[in-house]
Amino acid sequence: MDRRDFVRRMVGVSMAAGMAPLLGTPVPLLGREDEPPIDLVAIRGGEPDMMFDRGIEALGGLQVFVGRGSTVVVKPNIGWDVPPERAGNSNPRLVARIVERCFDAGASKVYVFDHTCDDWKRCYRRSGIEEAASRAGATVVSGDSKSYYHEVDVPGGRSLRSAMEHELVLESDVLINVPILKSHGGARLTIAMKNLMGVVWDRGFWHSNDLHQCIADFAAYRKPTLNVVDAYYVMKRNGPRGVSEGDVATLKAQLISTDIVAVDTAATKLFGMEPSAVRYIPLAADRGVGRMDLEKLQIKRIAV
Repeated sequence: MDRRDFVRRMVGVSMAAGMAPLLGTPVPLLGREDEPPIDLVAIRGGEPDMMFDRGIEALGGLQVFVGRGSTVVVKPNIGWDVPPERAGNSNPRLVARIVERCFDAGASKVYVFDHTCDDWKRCYRRSGIEEAASRAGATVVSGDSKSYYHEVDVPGGRSLRSAMEHELVLESDVLINVPILKSHGGARLTIAMKNLMGVVWDRGFWHSNDLHQCIADFAAYRKPTLNVVDAYYVMKRNGPRGVSEGDVATLKAQLISTDIVAVDTAATKLFGMEPSAVRYIPLAADRGVGRMDLEKLQIKRIAV
């Protein structure tokens, strides 16, 4: 059996007025036994790296999610050839801090990549993510070659029955999903579920075969270990690329959860929209991917 066949076989067995509570599988935290588990952490008012430290501490530290000796993929949005202030890509300071904390938790290897929309070399460089992640010790790799991707089944998919997924995600122990919150012409918003389009090759199929259903289908198959939504700079209109500084609001916020539906629900409210307006969110909730009922979930709010 060659390596590609092995990967294909193994994958079938694998794996503010809006910030309110969430999460499907609670994260066990250190503390009193009578304290309810935290479903979502919402942080406001600090710098990206500081907010992550405060948020992940509330969840027991990144060692809860990253085991000693594990291989980690940190998946930011690096799709566009724009600087951080234009809010097209995840904040490089946040990405670097997550990489650092992965190594602090004992990770043996941390990879950073995205299947970009603009030229990948320019995106990696101009976003600031390549330099910041490399300096933090990550191995920054390209996502621009089809040879890196392997076909996987998407069980129960309604529009998406299979996908070409990047081998790093297939082979790593931990996937940390780091989207930036921003407007998107086709999907309404880019958040955690939409950010997973950067781990597949054949996303053109998604756009022509009910984009929202494909996003929900893939989210049911590929559930990240952790989702960290960057809302420091938020593109409020003209997404996904944006055209000017006037498209961007500085919110200085961050959301962290293991529940990808819950974190997208909270981020939508933070943006100022109702989650039902972003159709892939209720579609994923209907599939049991996660929860939208924020009022019934436990949230930790932190002001920095």
